[in-house]
Amino acid sequence: RGNEAMKPCRECRREVSEQALTCPQCGAPYPAREKWDGWGFEYKSKMELFGLPLVHVSFKYRPNRMPVPARGVFAIGQFACGIFTLSQFGIGVVSVSQFTVAGFALAQFAAAYSLIAQLGVYVREGHGQIVKSVAELIGML
Repeated sequence: RGNEAMKPCRECRREVSEQALTCPQCGAPYPAREKWDGWGFEYKSKMELFGLPLVHVSFKYRPNRMPVPARGVFAIGQFACGIFTLSQFGIGVVSVSQFTVAGFALAQFAAAYSLIAQLGVYVREGHGQIVKSVAELIGML
């Protein structure tokens, strides 16, 4: 193995390369790392506002394959919740998402106070391909 550095696997303690993607003995991902909390990317700013990180970016999944939602003033990720969200699935005051529930939305599918969407339900104002107000929907019942 040449000069390759070896470390014990954090799960089974067998010696593995520091470069190993999985332990050949037990299958632990990234076995040479002391801690490992999932696949993907996550960034959370130290600065907070209203008890939320100013910025939280998460495209991460835990070892059990559960997604890590981005939660912050600015939340960016596949799943996001915050004041301003940029996501596939979002909940926010202002949201740019594929699917969202928001105060103000720019989305493919949305339920919002005001929105621009391909398909949406709104309270105050809505524009898009198929958008209906809550009042219109209640009147249809």
